[in-house]
Formats: sequence, structure tokens, C-alpha cells
Amino acid sequence: MEKSIYSARYGTFLKLLKKAREQAGLTQTQLAVKIGETQTFVSKCERGERRIDVVELHTFCRALGVSLKQFVAALERAIGRQK
Repeated sequence: MEKSIYSARYGTFLKLLKKAREQAGLTQTQLAVKIGETQTFVSKCERGERRIDVVELHTFCRALGVSLKQFVAALERAIGRQK
């Protein structure tokens, strides 16, 4: 198992996170306001400079109007296509 936050699977996670934000029609600044963080925080998360834990992912998902279950299912599909 890769330990780097820059693994291909984590890269897929980051792409999905950004795509979900864009599909929700939110800028990084708007998302930051919804989750009580700064735009810099959101940017660092999307670029992989800051790793997101499951509780933070749940917060992101709620702000984006997608359930954690839906997000994880999309991630599973995307990772499955990489094999």
C-alpha cells in the first residue's frame, strides 16, 4: 500500500472533490464560507497539500449537497477503473 498522499488513488479523490465543488456551482471561497474555513484551506485540500480526514470529508459533502455515501461510491467506481 502506498503511503504518500500523492498516490494515484488520492489524486483521483482530489479530482472528485474538485469536480463535486464545481458541479455544486461553488467557488473555493463560497465553499470555505459554508464549511467555516478559509479559501486557502479549501485550495490546499484540493491540491493535496493538506490531507482530509473522514469527518472533514463529511463536512465538505454536506456543504456540496452530496451524501458521503454517494461521494464514496463515486470514488470506488473511479478507483476501480484505474486497475
